Amino acid sequence: MYKELEGFEVKNQFSLTIEDSLEEVCNASEGSGVFLVFDVADEKELIMVGSTGTVQNDGTLKTKNGGLYDKIVNGHQFAKTGRKYSWPAQMKKEEISRLEVVWYETFNDDTKVIPTFVEAQILQNFLSENAKLPRWNVAF
Repeated sequence: MYKELEGFEVKNQFSLTIEDSLEEVCNASEGSGVFLVFDVADEKELIMVGSTGTVQNDGTLKTKNGGLYDKIVNGHQFAKTGRKYSWPAQMKKEEISRLEVVWYETFNDDTKVIPTFVEAQILQNFLSENAKLPRWNVAF
């Protein structure tokens, strides 16, 4: 998929349709890392990249409770409300039948790669290839 994501051992993915509950289908860990969102209707298209977890000056990680799971389910996007509400609404608006979300822990006891660094690499490569960011990434 993306060379920046090779080697991360803690990872998984899930699908979301408009009828699904994001809280129920999300299998992301409470760890820190990145997640990629694909529209898989016709052909697989990367539409968003996100991350969670901040590395502090002393090398420790600052995380919000819930890690990747919480960021995916309750993080705000498209409105001042959690993705568990805004993603299905946006999917309906854009007539997206199914999303695929792939997540990777990039910073844990075994691996120490700053989540926003990985997010930035993926977004930079997307920008270089497409002259724009994925459509659900408003800015970086």
